[in-house]
Amino acid sequence: MMTRVTLSLLVSCFFCIAIGDHVYAHEFRPGHLQLIEVDEESTKYHVIWKKPILLNTNVELDPIFSEECAVTDVAPPKVGNVALVFHWRTDCDLGQSSIHVNGLPYSHTDVLVSLATLDGKTATYVLRPDQPTLNLREQAPTALSYFIIGIEHLIFGIDHVLFVIGLFLFIRDPIALIKTITAFTASHSITLALSVLELVKLDQGATEAVIALSIFFLARELVQEESKRSRLTQGRPWVMAFIFGLLHGLGFAGALADIGLPKDGLWVSLLLFNVGIEVGQVVVILLLAVFAWGLSKLGWQKYFNRGAAWSMGCLATFWTIDRTVLLF
Repeated sequence: MMTRVTLSLLVSCFFCIAIGDHVYAHEFRPGHLQLIEVDEESTKYHVIWKKPILLNTNVELDPIFSEECAVTDVAPPKVGNVALVFHWRTDCDLGQSSIHVNGLPYSHTDVLVSLATLDGKTATYVLRPDQPTLNLREQAPTALSYFIIGIEHLIFGIDHVLFVIGLFLFIRDPIALIKTITAFTASHSITLALSVLELVKLDQGATEAVIALSIFFLARELVQEESKRSRLTQGRPWVMAFIFGLLHGLGFAGALADIGLPKDGLWVSLLLFNVGIEVGQVVVILLLAVFAWGLSKLGWQKYFNRGAAWSMGCLATFWTIDRTVLLF
């Protein structure tokens, strides 16, 4: 018995340590560098740099242009919901230059670079920690940029991953799990689209606080005996997943709120981003299934589940308090 209790406690510690570096990184927010070619005297390009903000602190990312490019401010920086926005102009041809993002190799995010030229052509690129430099003379645009960002947003958005883990631990029947995950997917797809199209808009801070509460609720249900669980989760867990999925969709939309989607190909970009989220979700579930199978062979799955639930509850409590305090 003591060994089993110790195992549960060790699992809790493992979960907390494993995601300790991400406790504060509750959202994966990429930066966005927009390069817009213009035909103006002494100005060839307008530059908009959207530097992501996490927990009200700036991520130290700074784009560095070629030495021959003189960059000047157009307006003072503006603070958005999830980004600090800079407006610059330059007299050189950025479309034939190299751009490096300082600090990117030490971050947990990406930088989306979009180029719009006078002839109406657009191109999108993604810079990552292992590739912080972009040579616009040589590199071809990344066709699936939003798809990649969608995958990373799910995998590195630890609160969304925890909710998916909670659903996996909560539902034992594979068919019921598929139905529940499908309901979660459908609902957050709805609110993601409505939010991006600006048909629904809620304060991002409040949304993230409620998302933390949804994880706390699920963790609480996991540690309860089945007979004491709420009606919402006992009979039709897919209804619970659908309701909370609406909130998580608004959280996903936060990653695109200040980053933006291109006006040309809006629906394609939105679709790619959403498909990327779903692929990331499937990857998480498959890894969990393999891990759970291994634990079941050792007879440890029950104790792992309890330890994971307590860890989720502790983190969700911290996030709820922390995010609520930041609202004031």
